[in-house]
Amino acid sequence: MSLHVVVGQLAVDWEPARNAQRVVSFLHAECTPGGLAVLPEAALSGYDDDLSGLAGLDAAALREAHAAVGDAAAELGVHVLAGSLLPADGGWCNAALYFGPQGERWVYHKVNLATHERGRLVAGAALPLLDLQAGPEAVHLSVGVQLCRELKFPEQWLVLARRGASVLAYLTYAANPRVPAGVWRSHLISRAAETQRFVLAANVASPVQHCPSMVISPDGVVLAETTTTGPAALHADLDLTQTSGWLLSQQRGDVVTVSYRR
Repeated sequence: MSLHVVVGQLAVDWEPARNAQRVVSFLHAECTPGGLAVLPEAALSGYDDDLSGLAGLDAAALREAHAAVGDAAAELGVHVLAGSLLPADGGWCNAALYFGPQGERWVYHKVNLATHERGRLVAGAALPLLDLQAGPEAVHLSVGVQLCRELKFPEQWLVLARRGASVLAYLTYAANPRVPAGVWRSHLISRAAETQRFVLAANVASPVQHCPSMVISPDGVVLAETTTTGPAALHADLDLTQTSGWLLSQQRGDVVTVSYRR
């Protein structure tokens, strides 16, 4: 049960057409049929820590960008996860979008908003799983997705693992020079080791990024990691039989319980 994955560390700006062009070029250069590509938070819409371009974001241009990536996923026969701000009731939301090889679509709305997003973006209210058939053997795969600040809430990752996710995709725009170096990297390794799941982390290409793009195994071993803050591609072959429920089965439910809704 093997799956080829590629994590893309890409530049992002507030021009959806330019973002889509970067993404499509990346998919053509780096992806193989049946594989899974994970790209950064807001890779299609644009983003920054001030949401400076939100007022000028064109919903029509954004739809065209999404369509271009969807067409590329279908043409190449690949599975793509990419971040985007989306129009929502009452404003905008921060989301992860899935584009499938048969035209499938799926969306996750960020549940735990960053401080500068609160009051400006609409928070999600569920932790759904993405189910797909991937790889040369068309293996059934459940993917849990988290966005940026949600790295700091391990209970959300544990819920996704308990629901059956074997891969946890992490899309982020982590480019804050005030955050101490190494902290978020350590969090990512912990999220993989404590859930015993693969973690695929895609960050934006930025000289001030504070979290590397990475691929981490269920035992916390770093399989691939960027050595640059510029654009990069990380490739890895995942042996999905390595995921385990051994640690989750030992949680002391008589002492600590996390409740959740499906």
